[in-house]
Amino acid sequence: MRGNVKLLLLSAGLLAISACSRETNAMRAFYGEAGSEVETSDFGNATRNNAALQSGSISQLVNMTRKFAADVPNTVNFAFDSAVLDEAARSALVQQASWIRQFPEIRFRVYGHTDLVGSNAYNKSLGMRRAQAVVNFLIGQGISRSRLEAVVSYGETQPLVFVQTEERRNRRTVTEVSGFVATNPLLLNGKYAQVIFREYVNSAVPPHQQADAAAGSGGG
Repeated sequence: MRGNVKLLLLSAGLLAISACSRETNAMRAFYGEAGSEVETSDFGNATRNNAALQSGSISQLVNMTRKFAADVPNTVNFAFDSAVLDEAARSALVQQASWIRQFPEIRFRVYGHTDLVGSNAYNKSLGMRRAQAVVNFLIGQGISRSRLEAVVSYGETQPLVFVQTEERRNRRTVTEVSGFVATNPLLLNGKYAQVIFREYVNSAVPPHQQADAAAGSGGG
């Protein structure tokens, strides 16, 4: 009998505590400051990520590569058997140059590609001319040649669309982050606040869409 009474008392106590807890949470939600009830499962991620970057477990180079590709078009396309930058290509490269200027501690590499029409040797040379055209344009936009680490041609070896016919999407260059400038300190000298503010303002701008170019009339 006494055991049953103790069990009943314990159950009643637990119910009371539960009710108080629910009431406390409800009152906190009603009277608390807006936003005070936040999901805390990610609390401390910034600190953990910073420690991971310092220890090398997360590659800052990979992070900046992804950021560059997300912020600006990293690919431009070409007409058949041409290394001439059209209006769309120049527009994309102006955006690239603007991003590159904002991060003076980063180096870049430009990769040239062709479609599958033509010989391997010719297409490798054509891919190089396309990469050089992009590098020269970026230099004209005020980017130091020393930050454009290398010009690389993959020719026809890495098509996006594997067809033997003319394909504009394969006729392209891709600009990627390749490393850090050894003589340029990272933005830990008081200027990083400027970058944070810039990113805050730019966050209101809709992200670019890397448009898939329609199949062109040429190749190479």
